[in-house]
Amino acid sequence: MKFTEYLKYLLIGLVFGFVLIKSEVVSWFRIQEMFRFDSIHMYGIIGLAIIVGIISVQIIKRKNLKDVDGKAITIPPKDASQVTRYILGGSIFGLGWALLGACPGPMFALLGSGLTIMVIPILAALLGTYTYGILRPKLPH
Repeated sequence: MKFTEYLKYLLIGLVFGFVLIKSEVVSWFRIQEMFRFDSIHMYGIIGLAIIVGIISVQIIKRKNLKDVDGKAITIPPKDASQVTRYILGGSIFGLGWALLGACPGPMFALLGSGLTIMVIPILAALLGTYTYGILRPKLPH
């Protein structure tokens, strides 16, 4: 990949982080409001993200779009027999999100906005990902 490609992704990431900060999606107080059912702000943003995701997936499927390498994008169907796994994984993710007040994407935006304490959860997330990578062959999938 060329330097210009990396620069393009860096700029997209910067714009995305700016939008997260300005829309208060990364605000600990907004996230706590959401988990206490005190405000609809975050639910509106999440709902909009779901709608955009649904539309995007339909466009990818109907237009048979290709990735940057020219390979067809395939989206395999979810295994309905794994619903317990999805509920458990989503619950663990949500618990971590509620306790920390940030999910993975906003952690970097918060760090970039000067909240240096976010280094700790970022390192913990990287350690968790590394640990999963080591344990993955031994886990049931």
